[in-house]
Amino acid sequence: MSCCCPHARCAGRIFSLFAGRIRKHVEKRGLSESQKQLLAGLEQAGFAGASVLEIGSGVGYFHQTLLEKGAATATGVDLAPRALAEARRWAEDRGLGERVQYREGDFVELAEEIEAADVTVLDKVICCYPDADRLVHRSLARTRRVYALTYPRSRWFTRLGAALMAVVFKMFFIPFRNYVHDPEQVEAWITAGGFRKRYENQTAVWLTQVYARP
Repeated sequence: MSCCCPHARCAGRIFSLFAGRIRKHVEKRGLSESQKQLLAGLEQAGFAGASVLEIGSGVGYFHQTLLEKGAATATGVDLAPRALAEARRWAEDRGLGERVQYREGDFVELAEEIEAADVTVLDKVICCYPDADRLVHRSLARTRRVYALTYPRSRWFTRLGAALMAVVFKMFFIPFRNYVHDPEQVEAWITAGGFRKRYENQTAVWLTQVYARP
């Protein structure tokens, strides 16, 4: 059993709790600024006709947008059952039901059961996972061509925010935590896996990077 299991179960409950609100928010406002950057990077790297694996897929909006823009198929993996239920309903509403599949659970534990994809996306995911090393390496192993991710910039206020949230969660005996992983270390893991950076952009909080195999 993974040492991250209590954290994963708690994350699943938290994100399930807000799944309906998240879908309504996304339906109203569309892609966030960092997701627009992520889409721009993927368009630069190319995803036409590609299979997509989105880890931490939530209510499904991002990978379903990629399908509408030319990707062939998508697999979403998420810890939150209600988020996946919203994603399935949304896929049907958008006429994408036959091109998507979903798996509930911790990707690190499921990785060997997940088919490799041309494009892997982790949008605001490694900041919610304590063992970024395993998550990055196992997801790289399931990526054939393009690896795209958004995660917090290592700035004083993102680190402070994570520390304050940890205090609040600890007060209420909640095992979930937010993490600000070192971007230099994350990039080193990815490039050691044979990928090269093709795109980078940022907002005040988020760092967006897209890598591809040469």
